[in-house]
Amino acid sequence: MTTVSPGSGTTGADARITRTPSEQAWLRVRGELKRRRFELALQAAHDYPPAARVAGTPLTAAPRWIPAAPLPLEAVAIDLVAIDPVAGVPDGVGQAAVTGRGPGGEGVRPVDAAGRRYPGYTAAMAVLDRPAVFADLPTYRLHDADLSLPGGRGALTLGLGSYFDGVDVGEACAHEFVAGPERPLRQAVGEPWDLQRRPVNLAISTLTIRLDRTAGPGRLGGTAGAAGSATMLLHRRDPTKVGHAGGLLQVVPAGIFQPSGPAEWNLRNDFDLWRSITREYSEELLGTAEEYGSDRQPIDYGAWPFAASLAQARRDGGVRVSVLGLGVDPLTFATDLLTVAVFEAPVFDSLFAGLVATNAEGSVFAGIPFTERTVERLLRDEPVQAAGAALVALAWRHRDVLLS
Repeated sequence: MTTVSPGSGTTGADARITRTPSEQAWLRVRGELKRRRFELALQAAHDYPPAARVAGTPLTAAPRWIPAAPLPLEAVAIDLVAIDPVAGVPDGVGQAAVTGRGPGGEGVRPVDAAGRRYPGYTAAMAVLDRPAVFADLPTYRLHDADLSLPGGRGALTLGLGSYFDGVDVGEACAHEFVAGPERPLRQAVGEPWDLQRRPVNLAISTLTIRLDRTAGPGRLGGTAGAAGSATMLLHRRDPTKVGHAGGLLQVVPAGIFQPSGPAEWNLRNDFDLWRSITREYSEELLGTAEEYGSDRQPIDYGAWPFAASLAQARRDGGVRVSVLGLGVDPLTFATDLLTVAVFEAPVFDSLFAGLVATNAEGSVFAGIPFTERTVERLLRDEPVQAAGAALVALAWRHRDVLLS
């Protein structure tokens, strides 16, 4: 065994920490994964048919997950499947076949000083490479999705899960991709869009566009003859703060679709795509804490001034939210609902007068031109997370509809 300092990627309280050879090897692979996420995602995408890639980006998707045209957020119905303790689990909503904690996952779970193998990838992360934001909270697990229903509608079926369930498979599979040619976990997962093989934590990624109709002629998203200009926001995720996609650019806000807290009353109260997006806007653009007092009572979204103002702006047409698709990261199997919110400039400036430059997960960049030149440069030259790249590409494809 070797003694290393906490700065080597560990988080123990002691000045010097003893690690087993197995733990040292795990840390080396983990470090390479964190340094090379973007490159590795590009490589992993080649494992899947080109037709499965979204808008030429590394993100993968089933055909029915990408609608022909943007869907209004309210056109996507969501259903929370209740599990009856007597009747059991409804058909098609069984337990995931791959958990990362059983046979086939030993290669990504190191052995500690007592000779015990870590029970899951998150258990190893907690001891050896714990990010600043890392807690096992309840989530809404995605079981089925169709965004190409007749009449311009979509539907998502979800149950209950936990954040670590997804990480124990997704990050473990990414680690395995780096470690070597033997990839039993990835083989067990199979096609990324098979939602029954693994626990799927749904994230909601939102491209935020500020639309200024008074900024001058001929600049509105490249639409010929239109007046105004559009800018977008991006987020660089700090690898010391987050357990997923550290170091990459992503749209903002983005977060796991989950209740605001573990209390049972939150499960239904927070089961709403817009409410989840609202909380993420507050946390990531205004830097507010994630504590909403929902351990004592459900969030009253109508009485929360920010949420009420944002909801009113949506009703008035000052912000329009659309769903552009759903996709899976080929490296980590992170699964994102791709949404875009277009704010009229006065509305954005009022709601986000306190826009922050840094938040609990990284740095926020505003005022990025939503133009063909910038979009092409982002997709060609920048390390953009797969979901973010696909979302920007799809938004540009549908710009005439989104910015009308």
